[in-house]
Amino acid sequence: MTFQRSRELFERANGMVAGGISSQIRRAERPVPLFFKGGKGSRMWDVDGNEYVDYVQGMGPNIFGHAPDFIVDAVREDIGNGFCLAGQSEQELEVTELIRAAVPLKGLVRYASSGTEIDQLVLRVARGFTGRSKWVKFEGHYHGWTDTVLYSVHPPLSEAGPVDAPNAVGESLGMAPGSADDIIIAPWNDLSALEAVFQANPDDIACVMMEPIMGNTNCIVADDGYLAGALDLCEKYGALLVFDEVITGFRVAHGGAQEFTGVVPHLATYGKSVAGGFPLSVLIGLPEIMEKVGTGEIMHGGSFNSNVMVMSAAKASLSHIAKNPEGFYNDLNAQGLKLMQGLNDAAEQAGVPMLVQGLGSTFWTTFTEKKSIRDYREHAANVDGEKYAVFAEQMLTRGIRLATNSRWHMSSAHGDEDIAQTLEAARESLKAMAG
Repeated sequence: MTFQRSRELFERANGMVAGGISSQIRRAERPVPLFFKGGKGSRMWDVDGNEYVDYVQGMGPNIFGHAPDFIVDAVREDIGNGFCLAGQSEQELEVTELIRAAVPLKGLVRYASSGTEIDQLVLRVARGFTGRSKWVKFEGHYHGWTDTVLYSVHPPLSEAGPVDAPNAVGESLGMAPGSADDIIIAPWNDLSALEAVFQANPDDIACVMMEPIMGNTNCIVADDGYLAGALDLCEKYGALLVFDEVITGFRVAHGGAQEFTGVVPHLATYGKSVAGGFPLSVLIGLPEIMEKVGTGEIMHGGSFNSNVMVMSAAKASLSHIAKNPEGFYNDLNAQGLKLMQGLNDAAEQAGVPMLVQGLGSTFWTTFTEKKSIRDYREHAANVDGEKYAVFAEQMLTRGIRLATNSRWHMSSAHGDEDIAQTLEAARESLKAMAG
């Protein structure tokens, strides 16, 4: 398999695009960040003519695979009505009704374009409603790339501080010096640690924001009782519980992590899978909380919010799932679980310690002796990231494209043939690594 044309284009890109890429995670792809001609269903084709079974799937949004016909047809039909109308449409209300029917949290919504953007809004809403400024962020959780949230996502353990009082470790140069002043970093999946945070700051915390399933580190499902306990603590101390469901929403279940876990927060954010690959994000909050957004006391704007294309895609996407949500997610998760089991078997046969952890619709593969991982520090201390990079490159040369951060994304387009091809590539790749 050759990557000559991608190499040439990447070299050209480096002269005009910073780093040659437009999202930093893409730069880690080996042997070179690929340039693509397109994708359809479970497959992608690069500029060298190589074909891949794709588990990146746009980093999660393409829950039906690339360019599903029913979304393409809907957008093609509606795009002739305009792009950005700077006004409302009936279709926006239809999309909202589909979301509200699926999500256990019953409230009012606002729309934006990206997960980072909507997480900025939810912090403003929490502060505006409570009149407090501090918020709790957990190690290993990601809520976007802006200064106010880009702390302690994957901090070096040498800088992270004590486990019971972590440091707020910035993840970029150029972050505003005071941007960490209102952040309280805590270990996730530890209810006693969260209670200690509230006891130390009983009247200061506006919200606790978390990934309810830790999709940005090892796809960790919370311990029994943790999410409900976090909700109880928030209500006891007058804070709001925020679920960042940018990854889990409309991916792990029709009602997202709320349906999966049975815990309903005060506010929740969505992105990625909600519009089948189009850039749409959503905030849902209890009506009494969202009231100040409606009056404009809490300001929220955006020229591209609820534009024609994303609303068309969202309506097509959510309507498609709503025809048979139980069947859709049963099939999606069953295919993923079959793949996970096959990967476990391949690693065992090759004698390579590898952990496959998560849910059928999204999961992680990491190289570790551990049989499970339940928080960020356990991940950081035990996982060999370089081995995963080697594995991903080995898989790429055998026609399987994986995300650079170890997270796999299933789509409804992935079939038995894709899984068989993937497992054969995995057996060959792991055998090569063992050798």
